[in-house]
Amino acid sequence: MKRWLVTMFVLLGGCASTAGDHKAVTVVLHGQRYSTELATDQPSRVHGLMMRTTLAADHSMLFVFPVSSPQGFWMKNTLIPLDILYFDTDRRLVSMQLNVPPCKADPCPVYPSSAPARYVLELSAGAARRTGVEVGDELKIDGDIGPVR
Repeated sequence: MKRWLVTMFVLLGGCASTAGDHKAVTVVLHGQRYSTELATDQPSRVHGLMMRTTLAADHSMLFVFPVSSPQGFWMKNTLIPLDILYFDTDRRLVSMQLNVPPCKADPCPVYPSSAPARYVLELSAGAARRTGVEVGDELKIDGDIGPVR
């Protein structure tokens, strides 16, 4: 439990990025294509979508972890509501946190996966429901993820 908490808080920044420092690919989920920024190393996973004021409906961020484990994200310094989707090693959706609001005061709540996950996709809030995403859906990745650290 202690290791999981330490890992969770290190990864929790998971909602932020500065434009231009992420490699991009396209992902397809439930027939919907998203232009997707990758977060494949610790600094980019920590920064995620922080400080962004918008996220286009056809854009997302994919967090890729070196191993599958329970994941937890928070919304510290994240200014837009998000859907947070957790995928296993086979890229099957195992858990969802929908319409997660920005954190307005410390301490920020944590939004955990209900099963181990290796991939976490953040979409604009409401996107998962609009496209009919369901647990078990496969995430298809078009492009090279590159090294994961």
